[in-house]
This record gives sequence, structure tokens and C-alpha cells, in this order.
Amino acid sequence: MNLPQLKVAEYLLKEEAVFLRPNDPFTWASGIKSPIYCDNRQLISNPEARKFITQCFCDLIIKYFPETNLVAGTSTAGIPWAAWVANELNLPMVYVRSSPKEHGRENLVEGKLKANSKVVVIEDLISTGGSSYKVVEALQKENMDVQGLLAIFSYEFRRANQMFESANLPVHTLTSFQNLLKTAQKLNFLEESDTNKVEKWREQFL
Repeated sequence: MNLPQLKVAEYLLKEEAVFLRPNDPFTWASGIKSPIYCDNRQLISNPEARKFITQCFCDLIIKYFPETNLVAGTSTAGIPWAAWVANELNLPMVYVRSSPKEHGRENLVEGKLKANSKVVVIEDLISTGGSSYKVVEALQKENMDVQGLLAIFSYEFRRANQMFESANLPVHTLTSFQNLLKTAQKLNFLEESDTNKVEKWREQFL
């Protein structure tokens, strides 16, 4: 695990952006019973974490997508990160709604678009990947050239990985499920026996 991945995982745990309850599972909106719950919005309240994560996103864009000339945020959790990244890189920014506006111009994508812009999408979390991919499709329908998708955290579910691979969409995350578990055990957020329970839960999605 490299240093940025470790530090991001530490922020997730220490800022309570991730909760681990192997013996009292959460229920996701999808109905999935899970020993882990992510609320990465907690990170926006910590200036130190905010600056570090923004810089990590910028570093990934510079390294993997140097031709990027537009940053897009997912609604709503990706919007602040996209704004901070766009500001840091001095690039324009848009965001994509979860559904079209119900009045006015009924926009799905908010902000000025220029055809064939090279876009990187900023997301906070990837689980099954469905909502992230809808954002990519919405931008592509607007004749945007989507370069890739960035996120703070991923559960690394096979379904999401296969979806992105079949779409030929590069995806990079600041940390991952495996990195988070290793850090949680190292920092005593989880006992080894509970770590095994969480890993076994995830096996059903591999």
C-alpha cells in the first residue's frame, strides 16, 4: 500500500466517513446487508483531508489524463470534489444530476458544455458502479469525450469492474476495500476475526 492510499484510508476511518459493524450490519438503499457503510461527505468538513484528497485527485488527472479540459462531478457527493479539483487545475466544471430538472430547460448536465471536451468524472464512492456509469453515459450523450472516472473509495465489486472494463472506461480510486481493511486492523478499528467476517461478506460480490 502506498502512502497516499494509506493516508486516505486513515482519513476515512478517523473522520467516521466509514463505519464498520461486522456484527450489526447496515442495510443499503439497494437492500444489501453490509458490515460496512460509507458516508464520504464527512470528509468535506476537515480542511486537511479536503486539501489532501483534492491534491490526490489532481495528481491522478495529471498522470493519467493530461489532456483533460473539463471536470465533471456526480450529484451530489462528487460536486464539491469536482469543484475543488477544477479550481486547483484552473479548469471548467459541470455536474450531472441524478435525474433531469423538472422545470425550465430540464437539464441533466449543469454548466456550460463544449462538444468533444475531454472530461474526467469525479465520484466519491463506487459500489455496484451503476450510478457512476449513468453519469458517464449522460456526458457521452452530450458529445463529451469521457477520459476516465476517479473516486475516493471503491468496494471493488466484480460487477462494477466488469461494467467499466466492457465500456473501456479507465477507473482510478484513492483507496480501496482491501486497503481500508488493512488500515482498519492496523489502527485497531477492527479485530482480526472481524476483518475475516467483512472479507467473507465481500466474497459474494467477487
